[in-house]
Amino acid sequence: MKRLIIATLSGLLFGFVCFGFASSGDNEVETWLALAIISGRLLLGFGIGISRFPMKNWAIHGLVMGVIFSIPAAFGTMMGPETPGFDPQMIAISTVVMGMIYGFLIELITTVFFKAKI
Repeated sequence: MKRLIIATLSGLLFGFVCFGFASSGDNEVETWLALAIISGRLLLGFGIGISRFPMKNWAIHGLVMGVIFSIPAAFGTMMGPETPGFDPQMIAISTVVMGMIYGFLIELITTVFFKAKI
């Protein structure tokens, strides 16, 4: 239970961080997109918290879970409206890469800092 709570709260934290990056500068993020970003990272944390994949390395587990949970959002960005200065493929790749980074960080916090093993 400790692992689930820590990972989910870490996912929520990184959801707000991700939202902050998305809304930085002159970019205004619509409410539905803000909720999708935050809930997507929250679900990543929840998934990491309940996952029992038999991986020996916590870092690889976080990276794999980040990819798995970011692919649906990446496909969603491919179908979004054309944004001047941003290529949909670039945004999709960035979504997956950032998902891997957040997955790694959630696992780092959960497994290393709080010692909540898989």
